[in-house]
Amino acid sequence: MRVAFVGKGGSGKTTISALFARYVAGRGAPVVAVDADINQHLSLVLGLDRAPEPLGAHLTEIKDFLRGDNPRIPSASAMVKTTPPGRGSRLVSVKDLAEHRYAAATPEGFRLMATGPFNDDDLGVACYHSKVGAVELLLNHLVDGHGEYVVVDMTAGSDSFASGLFTRFDLTFLVAEPTRQGIGVYRQYRDYAADYDVPLAVVGNKVHGPSDVDFLREHVGDDLLTWLEHSSAVRAMEQGRAFSLDDLEPANADALAVLLKHVDEQEKDWARFGRQAAEFHLRNARAWANARTGLDLADQIDPDFVYGP
Repeated sequence: MRVAFVGKGGSGKTTISALFARYVAGRGAPVVAVDADINQHLSLVLGLDRAPEPLGAHLTEIKDFLRGDNPRIPSASAMVKTTPPGRGSRLVSVKDLAEHRYAAATPEGFRLMATGPFNDDDLGVACYHSKVGAVELLLNHLVDGHGEYVVVDMTAGSDSFASGLFTRFDLTFLVAEPTRQGIGVYRQYRDYAADYDVPLAVVGNKVHGPSDVDFLREHVGDDLLTWLEHSSAVRAMEQGRAFSLDDLEPANADALAVLLKHVDEQEKDWARFGRQAAEFHLRNARAWANARTGLDLADQIDPDFVYGP
């Protein structure tokens, strides 16, 4: 399953995505974590000495690999972030992502990929979503199987909707603090996602007591799946001190179990995935990509290509 963590900046989505990836990997499942947040903090929370090689710096190389022998894509320059796979494209597995040259090993043994931060040449002239395009392309070409997990830490708030990447997941967890700001981001995300059949569940965070839970229930309703309490163990992890999942408070460990159970209950919908890949590719083609490439990128959609294993 592909799982996204979203939420207001500072809500703790990076921390919870790191905890979830560790929790799933600790049960022996294949896991690849991806840092697609502009702030690029996931490697720090996971305890890496340095971030992985940035995918965004190797976009042409990634495009050349994925297009393979697809006759509808003559070159990497004709390929944009929404280009869908077709017959002749190279598809990738979770194992391929884990073994990718730009994936780094975490202390727990699973792998981390990262879009990369802005560099000096980007400042004032580039959009961060051009870097996230590498993740969107990889997920477009990913064929993942049962019991495999790709965990993506997304950009904060509604920035996730600046591309079709928000539709590339089987489940999206929105991390919300029990505050009006946290609820505001939830409502905005819920409303934007409503027309696209994006499965969404809310994870409360930094909960201090029953009144915080009541607040979340009042404003989120049945979308509230579970919550994490304020945690000294998590604070130690965020400060770079020694941490293991055994240090987690029982209630917070139980919350991670609830998240995994909910993920495993989702049904993979390859047909929806294919429809939305085509829809967002056509949108981008009409909006800017046809003009930029000088091609009609609608021709890149292979009507006889079938998504899935």
